[in-house]
Amino acid sequence: MRIQELTAEERAVYATLKPERLPEHVAIIMDGNGRWAGHRSLKRFLGHQQGAKSVQLVTETASRIGLPWLTLYAFSLENNLRRPRSEVNFLMRLLRSYLESNVQRMMDNNVRMRYIGRIHELPPEVQEKMHWAEETTARNTGTTLTLALNYGGRSELVDAFRGLAAEMKQKDLSPERITEEDIHRHLYTAHMPDPDLLIRTSGEMRLSNYLLWQIAYTEIFVTERLWPDFRGIHMLEAIADFQRRERRYGGLGESGGEGSEDPEPVKIAAH
Repeated sequence: MRIQELTAEERAVYATLKPERLPEHVAIIMDGNGRWAGHRSLKRFLGHQQGAKSVQLVTETASRIGLPWLTLYAFSLENNLRRPRSEVNFLMRLLRSYLESNVQRMMDNNVRMRYIGRIHELPPEVQEKMHWAEETTARNTGTTLTLALNYGGRSELVDAFRGLAAEMKQKDLSPERITEEDIHRHLYTAHMPDPDLLIRTSGEMRLSNYLLWQIAYTEIFVTERLWPDFRGIHMLEAIADFQRRERRYGGLGESGGEGSEDPEPVKIAAH
């Protein structure tokens, strides 16, 4: 950890945290680039450019506090299919530019790059730059920054089921023997733990087809702040909120006791 490299404001928030209870994996739905630009009467592409700056600043804070996994929803399958072609093309150029200009900073911060999604459907020149960044940072041992690109939670499950079906056919296995672990092994995220904390910017109260299998027991934090205005200190504030919660995974919490012998009757509202 490199706590001394945090800003004074970040150190003040970090001082309230319990280091032993930091989440292992934080996932973020980065939302609000277009609205950020619209509120300032700017072109949408300027919102995306500012959002790319937020990616690097938040990643560096994650690296400084020793966060093992950070996964960012950068470009959805739906974005690729439904956004204007001009915007999609700009986002692809922005991704290439981001990787070219920030790989050295990733090396300086010991950050490793990974990707999830249907990467093979992206333009070849983008894939080439992605593989270059991944290979360049592969030996780093700090935060693993995973970008979800051309990603959709439902398409991930489809791809996982296809892979599992092919394995079952090859090994002549019965469907009755399928377990959750078998499905997990075929997910894009099989190599990483499930997120402990999911942050969504821009105040929207939906999951947007993101990590649908993986967030079954993830704590969710929603902020009204738009992604281009989001910084490392705001991630630390979300982690502080996370640490105030009691995660029960369907069981009783530490303060839950054994349950009341005489529970109150259920009240049904009159219509």
